[in-house]
Amino acid sequence: MTLIATIKRNETELLHRVAEGDTDAFEWLFRSYHDYLGAVIYQLTSSRVLAEEITQETFIEVWLKRKSLHQIKSFKRFVFVVAKNRMLNALRKKANEQRINQQWVERMDHYQPAEVPEDFFGYYAQLMDEAISQLPTQQQRVFRMNKMARLKQHEIAGILNISVETVKKHMKLAFKSIRTYCSNTMMDQTA
Repeated sequence: MTLIATIKRNETELLHRVAEGDTDAFEWLFRSYHDYLGAVIYQLTSSRVLAEEITQETFIEVWLKRKSLHQIKSFKRFVFVVAKNRMLNALRKKANEQRINQQWVERMDHYQPAEVPEDFFGYYAQLMDEAISQLPTQQQRVFRMNKMARLKQHEIAGILNISVETVKKHMKLAFKSIRTYCSNTMMDQTA
């Protein structure tokens, strides 16, 4: 028997063992191909990190597909096809990320922030005060105690002698009313 035939027979036996879940046989395959595969990928990507990542993912995929390894005629060809596909996917992803970053940079180059009025915060504080003053008395009390006095819902319930669920209901209605008031007021001013 020739040396090539012996190697081929041993590889076939090894692949059958891996297909059956033999971790020692898988480790032998890993050690036999890891460095060479990593070097080839590095030559193609010029990135040690990417080459190592692709090599690791390739062997993870080999392990996950181990049950079909006994059908493979050439493990070297198989592992290189898996690695090539992984590498192409990684390079596509990297190119897509670069394209997105470039688009973002271009948008930021043309971005002109809207001018903020001099009394911006004063205007919105006044608007909030007006919105709160429009609330029914009990909702106002609950809202002010929670947001301005920083009391917890159960503390407010105890002080006002109401249930925590009632406090939650008042807060929900207060937020809805404040949101509606502010939205309507701002729409009226822009129209």
